[in-house]
Amino acid sequence: MKMYTLTRHQTLPVTPEEAWAFFSNPQKLEEITPGDMPFKMIGEDFPGMYAGMIIQYNIEPFPKFPVKWITEITHVEEGKYFVDEQRFGPFKFWHHQHHFREIEGGVEIIDTVNYILPFQIIGRAAHKLVVEKRLEEIFDFRQKTLLEAFGEMEERLHF
Repeated sequence: MKMYTLTRHQTLPVTPEEAWAFFSNPQKLEEITPGDMPFKMIGEDFPGMYAGMIIQYNIEPFPKFPVKWITEITHVEEGKYFVDEQRFGPFKFWHHQHHFREIEGGVEIIDTVNYILPFQIIGRAAHKLVVEKRLEEIFDFRQKTLLEAFGEMEERLHF
């Protein structure tokens, strides 16, 4: 069984409170998910993030491949990080850490996703052929959408 890791860093010119308010709201996922990947939250409004929170989605990661995905928020330190883990869905294992670090002029957001695909050899082939590329596309789209929504960090010259 092979575990894969995807790590992404992004800086945004927002306060830590603004970043937390956006990313800790599961309903914001719809805004930062590519349009060619139908995504719908199932359930009611979410008053705030907490450990033990269960979130259900219907998602179509690939055309004609609808999936019900259930995740649990397993760890939360408000304003600092949270972790979502798949309980039911397309992966054998999914552990996604979202970290927020205050930096000069904004926030650095660090996503680390550790995942295992089902079906061992077939899963490895699927990873090389489509899954790795699709995950990169999803996170590329998120990065672009967040830059459009919040703007870019100002470049600083250091002498």
